Amino acid sequence: MQSVVVHQGGSITVEEREKPMLSAPDDVLVRVAYSGLCGSDIPRIFANASHYYPITLGHEFSGYVVSAGDEVHDLQEGDAVACVPLLPCFHCEECKKEAYSQCKHYQFIGSRRDGGHAEYVVASRKNLFRLPENASLLQGAFLEPITVGLHALKLAGGCEGKEVVVIGAGTIGQLIIQAASALGAKSVTAIDINPQRLDLALSSGASHSFNSAQLNADEIRHQSQERRFNQLIIETAGTPQTVALALDIAGPKAQIALVGTLHKDLTLNVATFSHILRKELTLLGSWMNYSAPWPGSEWQQATQLFAEQKINLTPLIGCLGDAQEFANEVAALKGKPMAGKILLDLTRS
Repeated sequence: MQSVVVHQGGSITVEEREKPMLSAPDDVLVRVAYSGLCGSDIPRIFANASHYYPITLGHEFSGYVVSAGDEVHDLQEGDAVACVPLLPCFHCEECKKEAYSQCKHYQFIGSRRDGGHAEYVVASRKNLFRLPENASLLQGAFLEPITVGLHALKLAGGCEGKEVVVIGAGTIGQLIIQAASALGAKSVTAIDINPQRLDLALSSGASHSFNSAQLNADEIRHQSQERRFNQLIIETAGTPQTVALALDIAGPKAQIALVGTLHKDLTLNVATFSHILRKELTLLGSWMNYSAPWPGSEWQQATQLFAEQKINLTPLIGCLGDAQEFANEVAALKGKPMAGKILLDLTRS
């Protein structure tokens, strides 16, 4: 089978690999249809941050069931599925308390083991979410990233009636903007330094936008005065500057959900830190996208949003290519963020 393989040092090649085989009674062999590149994959490729090399990445994928082990009775050949990449042990104290993302003995498809950037992948039944009949395989490849935002909304008690602010209008941010708009937010404000991303946000659910390269925190806060109460600010960019910005622009008693992953140390000046105390802010750390019953209500909610045609994926896709086209597009990033989601399309092979 064809597999997109990442080697240490950032080399990306398309190689012929052995088709994986079932090895456990709850294993499922999946024929991959679409597999997306995640922002978290970029340091794995270009910063030697993977657990091992060579590796086939890919934890945002969908496909068809080819075969299954003897203990799998609820999936049949031809069923459409999406990847649920985390595999907790389900036995430790954290798992017993349904804190699955805190499991110390977990596996993860496309990170700690080979993933979906290949024609076939074997996954545990618990790593697969059966797609409803009205969901497309392309939507299935976006289930994992959209549930990241839905998990943050869940932790915040939902967004209905709230003044939602999304800092960082990349793929995760755009999906949160669309979801929050669909789920009853009173307003949705997008903040980014890229004018094209802001235009996209305004066309797909945001009611307001600010370019933080042109306006400072005081100016953004001043222009948001009428929306300062009952705020939910979601930080997705994962930089020290945008975390500080979230605190600086927050209104009284705002909720701040931190979704973006930092790769540099965060240092807050006294004035920014004092906002947490003086404004009585609530900080929410959001990690991955799972709850009980496994894999969580976020995954059901995502499929419902797709069924209701509330999520428009077309403008979020930067490249949809075969294995070599996909490898070329990823290599061309040279460690920089994606301008649009890069997807491996194996439906044509």
